[in-house]
Amino acid sequence: MLKGFLSPNTARNHGIDTLRGLSILSVILLHCYIHMPFTQDLFPQKLFNIIFRSGYYGVMIFFVISGFLITTTSIQRWGTLQNISYCQFYQMRFARIMPCLLLLLGATSILNILGVTGFIIHTTSLTQAIFSALTFQINWLEAKTGYLPANWDILWSLSVEEMFYLFFPLICLICKKPTHFMFVMLAFVILGPLARTSFTDNEIWSDHSYLSCMDGIAIGCLAALFAHHLKLTKKMFFLVLLSGISFFTFILIFRKQAYDIGLSKIGLNVTLLEIGTGLILIAAQEWYKKGKRSGSFWTKPLRWFGRNSYEIYLTHSFFIIAITEVLFDVKQSNFIIGLWYALALVVSGIFGQLISSYFSEPMNKLIKKNPFVKTKMDEAIA
Repeated sequence: MLKGFLSPNTARNHGIDTLRGLSILSVILLHCYIHMPFTQDLFPQKLFNIIFRSGYYGVMIFFVISGFLITTTSIQRWGTLQNISYCQFYQMRFARIMPCLLLLLGATSILNILGVTGFIIHTTSLTQAIFSALTFQINWLEAKTGYLPANWDILWSLSVEEMFYLFFPLICLICKKPTHFMFVMLAFVILGPLARTSFTDNEIWSDHSYLSCMDGIAIGCLAALFAHHLKLTKKMFFLVLLSGISFFTFILIFRKQAYDIGLSKIGLNVTLLEIGTGLILIAAQEWYKKGKRSGSFWTKPLRWFGRNSYEIYLTHSFFIIAITEVLFDVKQSNFIIGLWYALALVVSGIFGQLISSYFSEPMNKLIKKNPFVKTKMDEAIA
């Protein structure tokens, strides 16, 4: 089991786990609908969009959470970002990311070689796909050749995230003062909407390019700095939380209104969602620092998904494709399709927890036994 990600005592921040759970559920439900569509008039259009077409927003939320956690754990480990050890940082990222990624690439490559329907690469070669995955260029490859099978396509977000972290410690070391680091992050925030709307006519690249998504990670980094340096009064706490929820729900629930006033056309719909997420994270961290760590009974299922979101994200496509190719029939009723969705969610969650408990966490700890990364907070990064 993953034990924690913010404090030396390995207690988890339930607010962050809840957000991660919402995000991974939105991704799975989007992929379920893409592969197993049903009659849309089952739900009002607005509710349908929120439930089944929020996967992209879910990934953007993941980016903000990722930046927040990396910055928070880096400050806790080294005191300041300027003291970061790039050797330790890279090795910890390798320990967290690579075991599951290599397992995924091995499984998907075998299925491609065996010619299993749903896993065959048609737009490029297997060698090129593996090389792009290992060098974090899947998003660039898809922009050039078209979408890959679902189990490969999900790696576009990992490409963005890990390319950011390739340069993260270098930025920290170059920026001698926290204000310099903040200016660099603000540059990413400014470039994000432009990259989504103005830098290219390629639809895939506009959504999945590095600059199109790194603003979310940068906002997470900035939120972590504010959470670390600012002590919120009760009034400020509620102002930050309510502002975050307002931005978050406006884009997630009232997306048509956001489009009608032109936010989507200039890329600021995503930016507002990311800012809202960042503000919620600041409030969640303040709540956590005050020792209020017990999560609500009603959010427990979401937190369960959130704890193992990385493993679930990498593996859920296998089950959706398997159900689609073996069991799904377009003539089935919406009720039966709903049962397939529920099965995909439950199996994805259970398998993600098993992978986390018996593979990725043991491998993570084994790799981090290296003297480079033996510190008192070796359990901090999750």
